[in-house]
Amino acid sequence: SIYRSIMPATFDGQITIEKTPSYFVTKEVPRRIFNMSKDIKLIVVIRDPVTRAISDYTQTVSKRLQTKTFEQMAFMNNTRIVDTSWGAIKIGVYAKHTAQWLQYFNLSQIHFVHGERLISDPAGEMAKLQDFLGLERIINEKHFYFNETKGFPCLKKHGGSGHPHCLGKTKGRTHPNISEQVLQRLRDFYRPFNTKFFQLIRKDFHWP
Repeated sequence: SIYRSIMPATFDGQITIEKTPSYFVTKEVPRRIFNMSKDIKLIVVIRDPVTRAISDYTQTVSKRLQTKTFEQMAFMNNTRIVDTSWGAIKIGVYAKHTAQWLQYFNLSQIHFVHGERLISDPAGEMAKLQDFLGLERIINEKHFYFNETKGFPCLKKHGGSGHPHCLGKTKGRTHPNISEQVLQRLRDFYRPFNTKFFQLIRKDFHWP
């Protein structure tokens, strides 16, 4: 049979994957997806929230939508108080968002991809993902090569045929230099939230 909803048509024996970055952090989404399919499998790519915030800022600056420095955005009125109203900071409080999803879905339905290892060991992370989806491990280390310019792995077809697929120009931008003092303050801020997050997902990503 063919299933139709907000997803593309899916035939028996097929898996349809759809992605949107804002799903994980939007409060209304877990209930809406649960009402669509209670048996759905969910994939969340997670990285160190401090690095994620800096990356978010870098993307914004690249679009010339931000003139303030990262420090001015991250802290309130030149203090050491972290501005939790700033989206780049708020998104990294993973425990809060995860708890909302666990109100509707079992932990066994959610796979958290280790963002840092996805870069350093893409084949390893893809093996775990294929296992989670119940797929044969077709994608392996032969499908990846590291692009030194971008700083990310690229995906190539097995056997080297065709052009490799690398992340677009919006990815791999050079991050601004952030002082160690600022980084440490943000790490201290996130640490209790990270601890709670690791407890919720029963896995530790060992961020600084």
